[in-house]
Amino acid sequence: MPGENLSREEARERAAILSVERYDVALDVRSAVGAADGDRPRTFRSTTVIDFRCAEPGASTFADLLAPSVTSVRLNGRDLDPAKVFDGSRVALDGLEARNTLVVDALCAYSRTGEGLHRFEDPEDGEVYLYTQYEPADSRRVFANFEQPDLKAPFTFQVTAPEGWTVLGNGAADGEPQPADGGGQVVRFLPTQPISTYITAVVAGPYHVEHDHYSRAAAPGEGGAGGRSAVLDIPLSALCRRSLARHFDADEIFEVTKQGLDFFHEHFDYPYPFGKYDQAFVPEYNLGAMENPGLVTFREEFVFRGKVTRAAYEHRANVVLHEMSHMWFGDLVTMRWWDDLWLKESFADFMGAFSQVEATRYAEGWITFANRRKAWAYRADQLPSTHPVVADIRDLEDAKLNFDGITYSKGAAVLKQLVAYVGRDAFLEAARRYFKRHAYGNTTLADLLAVLGETSGRDMAAWSRSWLETAGVNSLTPRVGYDAEGRIAELAVLQTAEPAYPELRPHRVAVGLYRLTAEGALERYARAEADVAGPSTVVAELAGQQRPDLVLVNDDDLTYGKIRFDDASLETLRGHLGDLTDPLARALAWAAVWSLTRDGLMPAGEYLALVLRFGGRETGIGVLQSLHLQARTALASYVAPQHRGTAARELADGALRELRRAEPGSGHQLAWARFFAAVAGSADDLRLLGGLLDGSARIDGLDVDQELRWTFLETLTAEGVADAAVIAAERARDDTASGHRHEVRCLAARPSAAVKAVAWSEVVESDRLSNALVEATIAGFAQPGRRDLLAPYVQPYFAALEEVWASRSIEIGMSVVRGLFPQFQDGTAALDAADAWLDGHPDAAPALRRLVLESRDDLARGLRAQECDARA
Repeated sequence: MPGENLSREEARERAAILSVERYDVALDVRSAVGAADGDRPRTFRSTTVIDFRCAEPGASTFADLLAPSVTSVRLNGRDLDPAKVFDGSRVALDGLEARNTLVVDALCAYSRTGEGLHRFEDPEDGEVYLYTQYEPADSRRVFANFEQPDLKAPFTFQVTAPEGWTVLGNGAADGEPQPADGGGQVVRFLPTQPISTYITAVVAGPYHVEHDHYSRAAAPGEGGAGGRSAVLDIPLSALCRRSLARHFDADEIFEVTKQGLDFFHEHFDYPYPFGKYDQAFVPEYNLGAMENPGLVTFREEFVFRGKVTRAAYEHRANVVLHEMSHMWFGDLVTMRWWDDLWLKESFADFMGAFSQVEATRYAEGWITFANRRKAWAYRADQLPSTHPVVADIRDLEDAKLNFDGITYSKGAAVLKQLVAYVGRDAFLEAARRYFKRHAYGNTTLADLLAVLGETSGRDMAAWSRSWLETAGVNSLTPRVGYDAEGRIAELAVLQTAEPAYPELRPHRVAVGLYRLTAEGALERYARAEADVAGPSTVVAELAGQQRPDLVLVNDDDLTYGKIRFDDASLETLRGHLGDLTDPLARALAWAAVWSLTRDGLMPAGEYLALVLRFGGRETGIGVLQSLHLQARTALASYVAPQHRGTAARELADGALRELRRAEPGSGHQLAWARFFAAVAGSADDLRLLGGLLDGSARIDGLDVDQELRWTFLETLTAEGVADAAVIAAERARDDTASGHRHEVRCLAARPSAAVKAVAWSEVVESDRLSNALVEATIAGFAQPGRRDLLAPYVQPYFAALEEVWASRSIEIGMSVVRGLFPQFQDGTAALDAADAWLDGHPDAAPALRRLVLESRDDLARGLRAQECDARA
């Protein structure tokens, strides 16, 4: 990447001498509309005034700014030469005084990559939409600042925009919009509370906006710093592009929002600190959402254009609540540096599920957490790049890559274990003290451990050393001995760790005993909780119980660790996994057999057989969709090449059977339809998909809406049945931004060497595509079904890596490096090429090496799993 990578040491040195009193930022975005100026980047004017103090008068420092050009720089009334003080990413500041005023007038570039101020033109109606996205350090693409989380300050924004646009910021508008010289409108916002640069935000454009409000009477004694009124009255809004308005279910979003605000006010005892609460669903978004205080941004795919399952609504509700919890964990109290990113993301991931289960209709949230979120954590924790939850973040590139399964989901799982360890009341009381003690400030691990120690009376330093400051995942296996009467003589939980990360942790676990009933159900008849420590822990409470058919360690999913089984339990699951009556226990069993498959301990074919045998009986739609995703991964990466054709046919046959069996119009029917399309390959399968598209075939209750049409068409395209003309006709039917992305993906999926060459060139050799179209092109290019067409790109991939990383923004660089890695190759040629590149490029950017190393590890894991499957 360009020379813009702020290091932790630079940030510490700057924070040691600077404190920021205020920002005043003026943006003129009228240039977003109208014709572009040839091939030059489209720019907007950005003027920033920063008042700040310096503890060492005479010292030097720098402000951050990524901009094509700077018009003027003035420091304490002195005009500085931009050509001398601005190097493209930093503004050098010398001779500081005790109190300073910096004024920077610049031309900043609109973004096509989702970083900074992103500009999107809707192909459906030609309207232009803007939004900002900064985390971890892209506000400097929009205005000059000190880009690090511990230099908080109040911000006052002023935005000059086209007439009629909706313009929103973190705070409420300061009066009505005023006419702008030369046309348009000027919107000025009230100053914010002290916040970090990366969570400031602007959204502007002809958005469709819906309004509501939240009211809550104050509880006696409830409150935070600065006093409060007797009633909380928070204006709410939800917005999306005008062309999506017909699909927008704002009422459902407002319902979850109000439920969340009720929950967090009741449990946090600190009123929502940022006035209003806007939620903007924006196009071409790189993330799921972002917690900008007062103006949360979401990817617009959460506005559902077609029928989706309950799991999609559950996931959206979880994201709404995740971002809302950030208003306290992250925005009110912010980590000092990205080492402690978990202080906001782990808590938000945990609180999202916690509040969802207790405050909304989505009571299955912990099942989804156990089955999906923790799967992400277990994968990340077994990569060579694994790290402690409290990470060692050297610079901004490190920070960008640490938004991973460890920081989010392992951290959240550890917090769930913490609640079991210290108790719910002590945990929530610690949160309340944490907010009141550190409001509008910055914290580290030590600050959180201090309040947890106060409320729990536990040794939090020892707990932290085991859970937060070491990497790796433990495995928990039951060992059962029986007496002469067949009763349990002793049940012990064995704990192991990988040699590279040998820490054996303290686990608060539940152990469940299950047996088959006369009716064929697999039900729990005994349960005991125990504190597992060291290599072996006896669960004395279960001695004397009747022989179980299944022993489930970590029943109720209290801790974070891989579940293993004794031989008898595993044999029970082979024949009766679908007979587990408790949905959480069943989800845990599914997750455990998937872990065995990934680790090369269960043949992939056996896992797929379990999915085919029991998947149709799975009542949880979220779990079912996870099974489908994992089955696709197993087929593509874990099944031995000689078994792949048979496995694919069996999966397609089974998927079609379950599709026809599913309740008409149900979410399960929709899930099986999507899965069938993903694995279909025979001539009969493809004829059925084509018939469902043209109306000559029908499955009772299945509504083939526009989104499902594209799903079917991608398979037909990848299999060479549908050509460019068919894709063009579908795009004409769906002439929208979503339709364009689907079109690009389908075009790149066609099984042609010439097509793959064009797609490769557009992503690797050109920078003209937006982030969303890069993503769509890569997805179409990297089809696992035609490995022969991807094989010629193994060596070109490694040859292009350093140039791609040096010339693209980090977001696009990450997409290209991950998305084009030669994952779908049989044999060791791609693995050898990855090893050769890693050995030959020891000085490549650490973040780039990490991405390659992670993909290399996935490939090696797949090859090991294929060896296991080949022996079956």
